[in-house]
Amino acid sequence: MMPEDLLLVGRVARPHGLRGHVVVNAESDFPEQRFKPGQVLLIGPSDRVIAHEIREVRFHQGRPILAFAGVQTVEEAEVLAGTELWVPQSTLDPLPAGTYYRHDLLGCEVRDSGGSLVGRVTAIEGTLDRSYLVVDGDVMLPLVEGICLEVDMAARRIVVDPPDGLIDLYRGREG
Repeated sequence: MMPEDLLLVGRVARPHGLRGHVVVNAESDFPEQRFKPGQVLLIGPSDRVIAHEIREVRFHQGRPILAFAGVQTVEEAEVLAGTELWVPQSTLDPLPAGTYYRHDLLGCEVRDSGGSLVGRVTAIEGTLDRSYLVVDGDVMLPLVEGICLEVDMAARRIVVDPPDGLIDLYRGREG
């Protein structure tokens, strides 16, 4: 498996308790689906991953706390601190129409409704119900109906109609 076939779904923040559990900072819009018992995650840098099956899961303050098969002590969990958690793209379920995986939006060209180039999506921030497109690292546009008018994945283009002055505000220009 090549690193470009993998998707980052989280990072191990730290050990939790004495029995090998770890706290995860999720990088997924669907943590309840991504982190469940029996799910196999690939742990490590994307070019040297090791498969680990999730044995137990619980959520605390929105963050998953995982126990992996074969990791039973706090010392073994400490070794995982800071590591990345990956899944193969082939394991992703199709999404309903009008919804997108974050990684699919990265790199899309963003144009306003008049056709002017705003920039390219460099990141997506926020939660599933309050996501923002980060364009060229400095403009944040809410990913909501009424502002994002069209998402054309085939053309890798997003058409937006932001409120007057929003883009200028981020870029420090007077309207």
